[in-house]
Amino acid sequence: MEPIRVLLVDDTDETRDNVRRILSFDREVAVIGEARDGLEALQKVQALNPDVVLMDVNMPKLDGIAATERISLEYPGCAVIFLSVQGEPEYLRKAMMAGARDYLVKPFSGDELMDTIKRAYQLETKRVAPGKENKLSKVKPQVVTIFGTKGGVGKTTIAVNLAVLLANTKKKVVIVDLDLQFGDVSVFLNLLPKRTMAELAQEGNNLDIELVESYMIPHLSGIKILPAPGRPEYAELIAPVQMEKVISILKQHYDYVVIDTPPLFNETNLVALDLSTQVFLALSLDLATIKNVKLSLELLDSLHHRGKTKLILNRASEDMGIKISNAEETLDFLIAAQIPSDGKLCVSALNKGIPFVLSDPNARVSQAIRNIADLVIKDKGYQEDLKEQRRGSFLVRLFK
Repeated sequence: MEPIRVLLVDDTDETRDNVRRILSFDREVAVIGEARDGLEALQKVQALNPDVVLMDVNMPKLDGIAATERISLEYPGCAVIFLSVQGEPEYLRKAMMAGARDYLVKPFSGDELMDTIKRAYQLETKRVAPGKENKLSKVKPQVVTIFGTKGGVGKTTIAVNLAVLLANTKKKVVIVDLDLQFGDVSVFLNLLPKRTMAELAQEGNNLDIELVESYMIPHLSGIKILPAPGRPEYAELIAPVQMEKVISILKQHYDYVVIDTPPLFNETNLVALDLSTQVFLALSLDLATIKNVKLSLELLDSLHHRGKTKLILNRASEDMGIKISNAEETLDFLIAAQIPSDGKLCVSALNKGIPFVLSDPNARVSQAIRNIADLVIKDKGYQEDLKEQRRGSFLVRLFK
């Protein structure tokens, strides 16, 4: 069995020597290199391809948090472990959000260090199985837009929890908050953005992936967030042509681009719909929403987007007096997935800033989002497929 390849990153020579001495007692680990700052660490990771990086927090040129973000994004098979004298929860939170696998506070024992390295390596090996990297990278990228005809139908709830579940499949996922006036994705994830799309728009049209990612926020679930502007009036700073460029760039570097949208057909939304590979249209069982959804489906049909559209029924219940079958008949469109009503859990998750698929993965609403994620991954649920499924189900019941 080959030893675990470790890269040491610390700006203090004495610390690196001590850690190297500890690791030398275990034959299952081999130190393959050292770096004195974050920039050198990135170069060494690219050149040496280590299994584990032992990272300090505070370093010159590029600190450990920023370096870990880059490593987690560009080298998903490499596990980062922080070794630091900083034991405050804020540092731990930032490290986890950057993609670190563990965080050890100095001083620590040799056994603690070795156990942490081996555990992180085993988890990373399971996460990215040998020989699968090239296969995964060939998966066609998906741009998934969550759309709705009115506020309150649960677009952001669906978008956030869906993005988190897609990240659990070990794919690169970014969520774009395209509700430029009143975007809430950051609130749902308990994040406070310092820079948003409003500032990104000031960069002009000379955009590339590194510039766009510098305005994104990592979340501990593994997703990245491109946040909406902090104030409604800043929405005017963002031109549709810029959003087209941003989404096109993200599509080239991420497996899934999830887009949360406002409830209207404006130029920016039309750009997102044009670039989308799948469109999820959220609705609830009330007459006003059903009327608006029917109009939206007609418009999407005229824009040639009907074929990639799937209906998601949120707060699925017939207690309001409208049957699901009646809604489908009125819309002349079958519902691909249903999310049960659970206002208590959803509101609690929002107030805590923790997606309910993480806080309560066994809940019925979490299972419903899991079914939607399956639709995204398999790209199933088109109308002809659903009609065939319904027809088969009817024939089975008939002959029974």
